Amino acid sequence: MFSIAASKRRDGFELEVAIEVSTPGVVALFGRSGCGKTTLVNVVAGLVEADRARIVIDGVVLEDSAGGQRVPAHRRRIGYVFQDARLFPHLDVLGNLRYAQRRAPRVPPRIGFDQAVQLLGLDALLRRRVHQLSGGERQRVALARALLAQPRLLLLDEPLAALDAARREEVLPYLETLRDELSVPMIYVSHQFEEVLRMATHVVLMEEGRVVVQGGLGDISLHPRLRAIVGPESVGAVLLGRVESDVRGRLATVRIGESMLSVPMRAVQRGSTVRVQLLARDIILATSRPEGLSVRNALVGTVTRVTGDDADTDLVQVDVGGAYIMARVTREATTALRLREGLRVWALVKAVSIRGHAFVEGA
Repeated sequence: MFSIAASKRRDGFELEVAIEVSTPGVVALFGRSGCGKTTLVNVVAGLVEADRARIVIDGVVLEDSAGGQRVPAHRRRIGYVFQDARLFPHLDVLGNLRYAQRRAPRVPPRIGFDQAVQLLGLDALLRRRVHQLSGGERQRVALARALLAQPRLLLLDEPLAALDAARREEVLPYLETLRDELSVPMIYVSHQFEEVLRMATHVVLMEEGRVVVQGGLGDISLHPRLRAIVGPESVGAVLLGRVESDVRGRLATVRIGESMLSVPMRAVQRGSTVRVQLLARDIILATSRPEGLSVRNALVGTVTRVTGDDADTDLVQVDVGGAYIMARVTREATTALRLREGLRVWALVKAVSIRGHAFVEGA
C-alpha cells in the first residue's frame, strides 16, 4: 500500500492532504483546476519540498519530516509523465527509450524493453524522430520511457490534457492496458471525469488543497461533493457488472444486480467484468412493470433515498440488487408517482445512453 500525508503553504495557497490506499491500482486525484493536484504529485515526486510530509510506498519511506528523512527526487524510483511528453528532440524513439533503460536502477525489472514496446504499440515508431510523432504517439513514448525507469510508482499529471478528443481516445486504451497488466501503482491527475471513469480504482476528490472525500469509484460517483464538481449533466452511478453472453453486433449483455443490461461494447468476452456508467439524466422511473416499450433495459429495484437536486427536480437513489443508481426526475413526478423510500420501481435506460468499459476485476 502507499500512504501520503503532506502539507505545503505558499503564495496564499495551503495544501493539507492525507491518503492511504492499497496497491497496485490507479488513484485518481480529481478536482477543479487549482485545487492542488499537481502540487501534491510534485511533493510525492520530490520536486517540491513539503513543510511537513510522510510518504511511504510499498513499505519504503521516501519522506518523513518528523524523522528528518527525505530521499532526493532522483532516487525515489518514481516515473513521471507530464502534460507534454518532454522527450529528447535530438534522439529518435529508440534513443529516448534506451536512455531511460540505461539510467534505471539495478533492481529486478518489472517490465522489459520488448514488453514496454508491445504494450504501448511502439514497434513501428522506434526509428522516428520526436518531431515526426503525433501528440498521442509522443505520450505513448513518454509512458514507455517512464516504465523503463522501473518505477515503484507512476505519476500521470493530466497526461491527455494537451491532446484533442481523437488523440485522447487513442491513448486511453493503452493506459487501461497498463493498469490491467502491470503491477505498478499509479496516481492519475485529471479534471476530466471521463478519464477517471475509465482509469480509476480509487478516487480522491480535492478542493482548495484539501481532500474532501475519497473511496472507490462506485461510492464516489454517488457522492454530493462529486456532483458539485462535475455538474448536473454528469451526475450518475458507476457500477461493476459481468458480461453474461458473447457480444452480438455492438451490444453486450451485462448483469447488474438482479437485472440484465444491453451495453454498447466491443471486444469483450463472456465472464468479463465491465464498468458501466448510468447518468441520472438518462434514467426513467416506472412504478409498474413496463410493457410494449422500445427501451429494453429495465433494472428492478427499491427506492432508498429521495433528495432535492434543485428547485424543480429531485435525485432518486435506487438499490438494484446491492448496487445503487440515481435518476433525476421532476418534483411533479416525485409527487405524482409517490416516490419514497422502500417503493419498488423499474429504472429504464436506452442502450445508446450507457457508457461501458472493460475492467479487470481486482485491479
